[in-house]
Amino acid sequence: MTVKKYIKDEWLLIVGWLFFVAMTGLIMWLTPGLIMDWSTIGYLCVVEGVLLIIFMTAHFVLKKNWWDKLTLTEETSTLQNYLEGANSQEEQLVQDYINQIIREHQEVMQSAISNQQDQKDYINSWVHEIKVPLAATQLIVHSIEYDIDDKKFMLLENELSKIDEYVEQVLYYARLDSFSRDYLIREYSLKTIIQPVMRSQANYFIQKNIRYSIIGEDEIVLTDGKWVSFIFRQLLSNAIKYTPNDGEIIITIAKRGSGTVLSLKDTGIGIPQQDIRRIFDKGFTGENGRLSEEHSTGLGLYLAKSLAEKLGIELSVHSAENKGTTMELFFPELTFYSKDT
Repeated sequence: MTVKKYIKDEWLLIVGWLFFVAMTGLIMWLTPGLIMDWSTIGYLCVVEGVLLIIFMTAHFVLKKNWWDKLTLTEETSTLQNYLEGANSQEEQLVQDYINQIIREHQEVMQSAISNQQDQKDYINSWVHEIKVPLAATQLIVHSIEYDIDDKKFMLLENELSKIDEYVEQVLYYARLDSFSRDYLIREYSLKTIIQPVMRSQANYFIQKNIRYSIIGEDEIVLTDGKWVSFIFRQLLSNAIKYTPNDGEIIITIAKRGSGTVLSLKDTGIGIPQQDIRRIFDKGFTGENGRLSEEHSTGLGLYLAKSLAEKLGIELSVHSAENKGTTMELFFPELTFYSKDT
């Protein structure tokens, strides 16, 4: 609370003081036998004005400590700390009201956190349970590979692959908040991470006759292989989805500055300029996602970006409509030991 704001809030007191001074002058003027002297009126106004200033100053000083406690700052969490230090009945009333709001907020938040944790536990359990019948279904499909039409077999494999990918998305989405308890940082070869992902998408490459190549020498990066594998799968899945038949996907591994770049370039339809800045937003499908025959959840790139940031990896995009899209993962150079040791 500043002095200016305090004076503005106490306008009624100042108006009352002016009214009191005016009434005093009026009474003196109407009193019989009393000679009206303007110097006396002026002296009276000065004395009463000084008393008003003294009163307002004392009131401001006494209240300032209380107002400072009610002032919101970025450093303090208002809904985590109870209010203390009330000196009057009015302050006590405000303090009790605010503390009751804080208590209710904490109870609601605790209940929400508990429910959220229960939901996450259920999702994790469901994902692991669903993987068993999913794996069994894949084995059954492979057992009847020669009993059904090749085209139908491919379609079955594709749909099972999509189910598996969506299940993985659910699992990784549920683990976003608990990331710090579910990662292992060590040295990985980039090719050992991306090659299994490429093989998992083999059916799509064959069906759409998409060529791919990996350019550059293998590089070692310090990261979590499981999470990077998931990130790369989301990027590759999008590249395949939006690349037309007979297209090409080029994966490049190269050193750049103080790190390593893993880039994935396709010859797809590209991303409209108005959508580029929003493609990493949760649930955003964009113009391509709405017009594509493939269903888009809007979670793949959001998860990729979120997990990349948690791993300290920079994910960026370069795209032009009808010319293709390039996704880049930049791994900063990190080591277990300092260079001085």
